[in-house]
Amino acid sequence: MNILNPRLVHQIFRGIWVAMIFLLIVLALYYITPLVYPFIFGWLIAFIMNPLVNLLHFKLKLPRWLAVTVSMLLFLSAMITAVTILVANIVVELGSLADTLQNQINRWVDQFNVFINSTAFQEWIERINDFFENNPKYQETVNNNLSSTAGSIADVSKFVISYVFDALKRFLTSLPNIATLTIIVLLATFFISKDWYQLIRKYKDLFSETIVKATRIIRDDLQKALFGYLRAQLILVSLTALVVIIGLLVLRVDYAITIGLLTGLADLMPYLGTGAVMVPWILYVFFAQGNIYLGIGLSVLYGVIVVARQIMEPKVLASSVGLDPLATLIAMFVGLKLFGLLGLIVGPVSLVVISAFYRARIFHDIAAYIQKGSASSD
Repeated sequence: MNILNPRLVHQIFRGIWVAMIFLLIVLALYYITPLVYPFIFGWLIAFIMNPLVNLLHFKLKLPRWLAVTVSMLLFLSAMITAVTILVANIVVELGSLADTLQNQINRWVDQFNVFINSTAFQEWIERINDFFENNPKYQETVNNNLSSTAGSIADVSKFVISYVFDALKRFLTSLPNIATLTIIVLLATFFISKDWYQLIRKYKDLFSETIVKATRIIRDDLQKALFGYLRAQLILVSLTALVVIIGLLVLRVDYAITIGLLTGLADLMPYLGTGAVMVPWILYVFFAQGNIYLGIGLSVLYGVIVVARQIMEPKVLASSVGLDPLATLIAMFVGLKLFGLLGLIVGPVSLVVISAFYRARIFHDIAAYIQKGSASSD
């Protein structure tokens, strides 16, 4: 009768124990995060402001609470100013766009009136009337189809209007919750930033030096990756906007700078990117305006943007985030397959987290615990 190796039995139980702890951590994050996310946002803002707070506190000798207050006021002022400028520019551009669309609609109406008053159109209408008079069954079928189409259009219009009003209603009813959430986030930011180093000392006292050291390594890697990812996206968006602006200036397109900046912002959208702006514009220029020269120019410009983006993105992400270009490309593809469009962001971020855990030797310690019952001392 074979008896299981006791060492193997202990390894199996330790492996099951590690799996259970991992599952409990995932479940805890899933259920607790919705309850504490305002404080997570508060910690993130405090983390971003911490260099400025330290400057005011240690260099200018301001009390910590005053340094935090000044930093928050500067942060909020910068955010409000940026949003105000953005909204003002959008309003101006929308007004210009509305005028342009109204002029285009007027031209379409004039062209349509000319068309329906033309001899060819009148002759075509007479032929249709003669056909229906000679084939009454077809007339009934066409009338039924027209009625069905009109009903479908009415239903779609009703749905769209209802959706818009429901969204507006939800937004208005959520304003008190948004205000409450904003106040909680600001208060959390203030208290976390004010007691930043006390909280760090309490954390160090609560956990062992091994856990604190591993956490420090993971924090440093994730900090580098976070700002590296933002830097990479800024480089890619700036590159796209610059290429679009130069191309539109060459093609002598009005509002080249504004359109280039908006196209660069659209490049932040996963998967769609600049195509959300360029493809409808190219189709409109070709088929509505009939401007072959501009349509070909925009098509070439869009092709240059797509090729440049595909070449630059893995390299820029790799250099800014510190990942191998091939690994970054694989992570983006796997994320796309598993999570859809959001996976293009989840994939590289997950790769960054896994790499940070690996450099902190978390996986080595887990493997050593499962095999030997204690973490490695390497």
